[in-house]
Amino acid sequence: MYYRSSFGFMGMGPGVKNLLMATIVVFVAQILLPFFVRADIFGLVPAYVISKLYIWQLVTYMFLHGSFGHIFFNMFGLWMFGSELERTWGTREFVKYYFLTGIAAGISSLLWNWGSYVPTIGASGAIYGILAAYALFFPDRYVYLYFLFPIKMKYLAIILGAIEFLSMYNQDGIAHIAHLGGMVVGYFYLRNRYKHWGIGQDFFKNLFRKRDPFS
Repeated sequence: MYYRSSFGFMGMGPGVKNLLMATIVVFVAQILLPFFVRADIFGLVPAYVISKLYIWQLVTYMFLHGSFGHIFFNMFGLWMFGSELERTWGTREFVKYYFLTGIAAGISSLLWNWGSYVPTIGASGAIYGILAAYALFFPDRYVYLYFLFPIKMKYLAIILGAIEFLSMYNQDGIAHIAHLGGMVVGYFYLRNRYKHWGIGQDFFKNLFRKRDPFS
């Protein structure tokens, strides 16, 4: 998927830039200092959040990643879709939304995997929240899937949401419920937060109509 916008260096505002830099720094620390930056301490471990009250894990898990591919695609999504959202909302609102959907994704994973000792890591839940937001604000904006196939954001969001829903019971090591949680909470938050703009009010009714107030 690829789309270019103009907003500072590579289209980034301060919110996107600082989140991206912080995530990269933590990932480097994971590689260089694995004994200190541990998934059982800073990842989301449901059993520890419940029994040991490791509440901070609902935030810190977003900054840990399991591989170069994992962090690359998450940070690519943050830059690609988050930059224009930050420009539309402002930095404070964008950062608040990022953490809101990330924490909501973590809570979804916590409830789904109640009592589990397997850590969840990654910003994917927040990124899926950003995808949902972009689809609500720019539903008829085209992006290029795999850099080849043009698709409107509203259809891409529906497809990705359906895939996550149908994959919830898969034992593939991917936190599908967290992705879905970030999308769903993001949708309802924005629907209420920007109802005076009509955001999200008739999203599903307008799937096959052109309605993009910000294009």
